[in-house]
Amino acid sequence: MKLTVFVEGVGEISIKEGSTLKDLSEVAFQKDYKSYLGARIKNEVFNLNKVIENHMYIKFLDISDKDGYRIYTKTISSVFIMACRELFPERVVRIQHFLGEGLYVEFEKEYSISFKEIEKIEEKMKEIILENYPITREKMPKDEAIKLFEEYKYEDKIRLFNSLDREDVHVYTIGGHKDTYHGFLAPTTGYVDIFQLRYYYPGVLILFPSEKSNYQLPKFKELKKLSKVFKETGKWGDILDLAYVGSLNEKIKNNEIPEIIRVSEALHEKKIANIADKICEDDEIHLVLIAGPSSSGKTTFSKRLAVQLKVNGKRPASISVDDYFVNRDKTPLNPDGTFDFETIDAIDLEKLNEDLLVLLEGGEIELPKFDFIKGERERSGKIIKVDKGHPIILEGIHSLNPKMTSLIPEKNKYKIYISALTQLNIDAHNRIPTTDTRLIRRIVRDIKYRGNDAISTLDMWDRVRAGEEKYIFPFQEEADIMFDSALVYELAVLKKYIKPLLEEIDSSSIHFGEAKKLLKFLQYFRDIENEDYIPSNSILREFIGKTYFDIH
Repeated sequence: MKLTVFVEGVGEISIKEGSTLKDLSEVAFQKDYKSYLGARIKNEVFNLNKVIENHMYIKFLDISDKDGYRIYTKTISSVFIMACRELFPERVVRIQHFLGEGLYVEFEKEYSISFKEIEKIEEKMKEIILENYPITREKMPKDEAIKLFEEYKYEDKIRLFNSLDREDVHVYTIGGHKDTYHGFLAPTTGYVDIFQLRYYYPGVLILFPSEKSNYQLPKFKELKKLSKVFKETGKWGDILDLAYVGSLNEKIKNNEIPEIIRVSEALHEKKIANIADKICEDDEIHLVLIAGPSSSGKTTFSKRLAVQLKVNGKRPASISVDDYFVNRDKTPLNPDGTFDFETIDAIDLEKLNEDLLVLLEGGEIELPKFDFIKGERERSGKIIKVDKGHPIILEGIHSLNPKMTSLIPEKNKYKIYISALTQLNIDAHNRIPTTDTRLIRRIVRDIKYRGNDAISTLDMWDRVRAGEEKYIFPFQEEADIMFDSALVYELAVLKKYIKPLLEEIDSSSIHFGEAKKLLKFLQYFRDIENEDYIPSNSILREFIGKTYFDIH
């Protein structure tokens, strides 16, 4: 029996009953079929082993699609893990985080990866890709999966699944090697044949095509400061046994979370106090610039920094760049006619610099106040003045861009880059993207403070991310210091806020796949119901509410 399906960009195709999406892609794209890593059907993402049904409308996903890119990332990671498993069976691979366009990976414990070992791993990966091993996914009873992970000595996976109330686990099989991955993989190892390993002691960077590199192998640009922050937070997580979700779940289950919250918040406070001390050591610093991507916690951080500066005898004045947005009718537009809130040209730079100069020269100004719901800048009635020798704190996504404070000498500036860099991973082989943490934060905040529901936030998220790539990340290494605003326990708190918002998004929405992905991801976390231990000045309060700064 023949089925009729419609493939976007190709047209109507007849194919025999029982065929998979992979079979269909071979018919539709012939010799180029390996460019397509997954498919989207009714706004939901599927791997290519899914069996086709009659009259399906199918969009195949290549690496230019964000979901196709995720599949490529996961698959090349799985090939790396398999290669290391064959070469160094006593070592456990830890997939860490992105540094620019490279995915940083290392071994657990005290093992480092030598230059010669990298050559062996790369050669083994090429063999695995050339073998074109099938990649299959099956449900396995949890007890059976845990026994398997005991044989592999995957302690992190054992702790994770022991901490969850579920009966089954999805397990992937690749050439005899079994593992778990959050999300989908390509149907065979032969789909990820473009990659390169780069020595980055004590680990290695996996480079592969992306939009930023025009889908060619990227030229690696070292990000020294960002790498250092990741290393510090990773070390802290290991010391407290909080590198993976399983260990966090155990502590929630054993009622140890109050101590985890206290230590996490104390670490933030200590780092903020140290930054304040550094600022006060230099009498020429008059302007403190705080920048970072969306939902990094810049507002709360700036207020907490102001408190620590006061401890040092300073009387800082704080300004939010958000209050200097141009009115909605003057906001620049994207090519599709939507408002471009991410560009620096959405800020009234002339008025901002004028006010900064007045303050620096001892004058006073009335701070504006931007109403995000009305889309208008209004008078606030708040008059501020800065005495000589006391700093101005300027907070906003573009604050490190030289255009933002072009009239102020560099010697008078102290630059801080803040982002939620996510100290926690699901397990050693499954990282938590920093963008997912920030997106979850933003959805929760937007519905509470900006009148946007989850779909409205998701509608703008791709533009937000594009703006970050263009206007924020290029300046991050210019910072004098970086601050990681992630809290190891936060996703276990945010889960109960975002879950009902995501569950409202059905298959009629283009964001259904993203909502479903986030919901599946959040299933790994046990809930923290009691929020009494979260201090009122926590960065997390910026998103869930009841902050000290709101009350006072």
